[in-house]
Amino acid sequence: MLHGNGTYALVLHLESEHTLAVGKLAIVSFPPGYYLYVGSALGGLFHRVKRHVNGGNKLHWHIDYLRQVADVVEVWYLVSDERLECKWFRAARNMEAARVLVNGFGASDCGCESHLVYFAAAPSFEEFERRLSDEGLSLQRIVGESELLSLVSV
Repeated sequence: MLHGNGTYALVLHLESEHTLAVGKLAIVSFPPGYYLYVGSALGGLFHRVKRHVNGGNKLHWHIDYLRQVADVVEVWYLVSDERLECKWFRAARNMEAARVLVNGFGASDCGCESHLVYFAAAPSFEEFERRLSDEGLSLQRIVGESELLSLVSV
């Protein structure tokens, strides 16, 4: 399933508003809704996604701070040795009703505005995939608590 290297998107759900200090980046007020976070894991897709789904003991990446209060509800991914998170961010940013709330979130090692996109309602996998279809990418999807739990129990 998630073997090898790749790019992933975490779809997170935040039930209520939370104000968090996100490392040294900023103090941020996160409204309730959905967040799409994109990243690459060229050192092992499975282990990176598993860590994000489980939540880490150590706050290392910006997403770790949001994961303290938001639940992962879906994982979208592509096994590939190519670093694609910037393309994926642009696709997410251009989706209907998408908003960037935190500049620099998850994007400290590239020129992107952010790698986190906010949606008041759940983002559409089909729209996201369609926006990447001109790239010839065929994405995979993990949906639901049972699939996510099977991922973290391995």
